Amino acid sequence: MTVPTITLNNGVEMPQLGFGVFQVPDAETTAAVAAALEAGYRSIDTAAVYGNEAGVGRAIAESGIARDDLFVTSKVWTSDHGYDNTLRAYDAALERLGLDRLDLYLIHWPTPAAGTYPDTWRALEKLYSEGRVRAIGVSNFEPEHLERLAVDATVVPAVNQVELHPALQNRAVIAADEVRGIVTEAWSPLAQGAVLGEAPVVEISQRHGKTPAQVVLRWHLQQGRVVIPKSVTPARIAENIDVFDFELTADELRAIDALERDGRTGPHPAEFNG
Repeated sequence: MTVPTITLNNGVEMPQLGFGVFQVPDAETTAAVAAALEAGYRSIDTAAVYGNEAGVGRAIAESGIARDDLFVTSKVWTSDHGYDNTLRAYDAALERLGLDRLDLYLIHWPTPAAGTYPDTWRALEKLYSEGRVRAIGVSNFEPEHLERLAVDATVVPAVNQVELHPALQNRAVIAADEVRGIVTEAWSPLAQGAVLGEAPVVEISQRHGKTPAQVVLRWHLQQGRVVIPKSVTPARIAENIDVFDFELTADELRAIDALERDGRTGPHPAEFNG
């Protein structure tokens, strides 16, 4: 299974479909990531706050896959915001993962009330300028947070990872990302299953002989986004990557577009402060 890549704004190639480990206990993470690597995933998305970077690292070490063939993302948590704290947090993340670099490092949440994300970004720019990380980006950044970042930033984020699925399409964020050349990455791309029973999704899945989850992932991919579905079930993990042998029509894409209902499953970035 070969997953297509998207070229980030600094020329780095990122697999368009990756494996997320949010809410996977560390003890289960190694087996889940091993199953993902076996199924053909080469991009793994973790974060300090998930508490499972060590589990991801174990799976990578045991896989025998060359490091250059993998794309590993982690994120700095809100309690580590600030210039010096972020630099320390990055070193700690590498130690837990057992790696000497990350492919992508993100600010996990802007936590606007604290006002510390510009200093945090400055630390990421330093890591990037020193070649210690291949790309840097943000997560859960609204248009106003991107605007504030741009005031002092010397590097444009490569990625903005946000909650995005048919029930919450985050169109203003996508537009703000596109203007800046930022790739939009969808977390919770299946809305934790909340959209899989929607009539258009079910009808389209039956038409193509695919599952509702595969249809929704295909909807994301055809609009140029990066997606990171999560599962701990090997069969589901394999199913989620088996989405490159069919294509949705323009009418089918529009039918899924019509499911927008501001159906956020996580906190609003303007209000979340860690």
